[in-house]
Amino acid sequence: MNISLQQALDMAARQSYAVQTSELEAEKARHQVKEITAIGLPQISGEASLSNFIDVPTQLIPNFFVPEGPGVPQYLPAQFGVPWNVTGGLALSQLLFDGSYLVGVKATRALADQSENDLARTRADAQNQTAKAYYGVLAAEEGVRLTSEGIPLLEKSLREVEAMMQVGFMEQTDVDRLNIQVEQARAQKRSFEQQANVARMLLALTIGIPQGTPITLTDKLADLLNDPAETALSEQAFDAGGHVEITSANTLVTLQEYEMKNEKMKYVPSLGGFVQHQQVWNGPDFDPGGEFSFYPTTLWGLKLSVPIFSSGSRYHKVQQAKLTLKQVEINRTATEQRLIAQAEQIRSTARTANDNLRTQERNMALAKNIFDRTAIKFTNGSAASFELTQEQGNYLLAQQAYVQRLVELLMARADLRKALDLY
Repeated sequence: MNISLQQALDMAARQSYAVQTSELEAEKARHQVKEITAIGLPQISGEASLSNFIDVPTQLIPNFFVPEGPGVPQYLPAQFGVPWNVTGGLALSQLLFDGSYLVGVKATRALADQSENDLARTRADAQNQTAKAYYGVLAAEEGVRLTSEGIPLLEKSLREVEAMMQVGFMEQTDVDRLNIQVEQARAQKRSFEQQANVARMLLALTIGIPQGTPITLTDKLADLLNDPAETALSEQAFDAGGHVEITSANTLVTLQEYEMKNEKMKYVPSLGGFVQHQQVWNGPDFDPGGEFSFYPTTLWGLKLSVPIFSSGSRYHKVQQAKLTLKQVEINRTATEQRLIAQAEQIRSTARTANDNLRTQERNMALAKNIFDRTAIKFTNGSAASFELTQEQGNYLLAQQAYVQRLVELLMARADLRKALDLY
């Protein structure tokens, strides 16, 4: 896969695993809005039942058939009902007015907006992680390139010293010193190669592709470092009002306002209506619709629920909702101030990282020049192997420091872009 930084960011916003999960959560919220809305729409339910009395219930009734007399029972057993009973019916209910329902519908829509805000924040996080992984690969590959440049020269010097030792002009100590430097350079190269592999794995994870997929980065490190848009980030103005976290904080305030309205609406009566229709059949034998007919039962009605007295329960719930509203409003203000301070802090970090990189870039160039001159002197016999290995060690340290400063700058730019909400 050949991929540029922008393509990687687009893929992360579209298919990273965290974004996929957040998109499903947003879809659930949209269905939740429809679910709550459906509560206020007509509800129809059906019911059917079949019963058979093995023993029909028997009751004693006063004996008003036979005049009282000797041997005449005062009560007679009587069965009311027949063994078989079949009932089928439909019930329609409709919520006519409920203040909590009206507030709830608006609240669920705000909740859906909140899930969209969460999705936007997840996308920004995924893009931030992707940018860092992409930069990590480029920085590690730059480290591989830098260390690879010095290894051939060291190996050449080692071969020359070994040859000179054979004829008695050098000692084994000189050979050993150069061997140590060659191995240190190779170890540093392997370390950078491993870092590049790990960064590629992280990049694959953040853009949502299988591990092991070959990835080739098409953007060059120098182009990204000197990109005017990236360089200008540290001077770009910050608008906290449009930041995704402020949008999320505003939505939380809106949700809490609805919660407070919902508690107040519990003082208001609610009204519902219903219609029920049943068809009932009874018979001594199971023969529905035969000798005996189905008989209908139909009714409709209204149900009014009026809250009267709750011993202060509703009042205290309203007060709690008001206090929670003040809390989320304070949190919104705190979030705005935190974002402003955070943006300025990361802006300062990016400026410092840029200065440190340029300084270390000059230091590395000086270390390389010193090493190159010492290598020439060593070849000419005017410098000892100790001097050569010392300057090579200094150059390796300068390379490590340069790559570290490079990583710090790239990570600071990625964090600054996130702080400014530019993903």
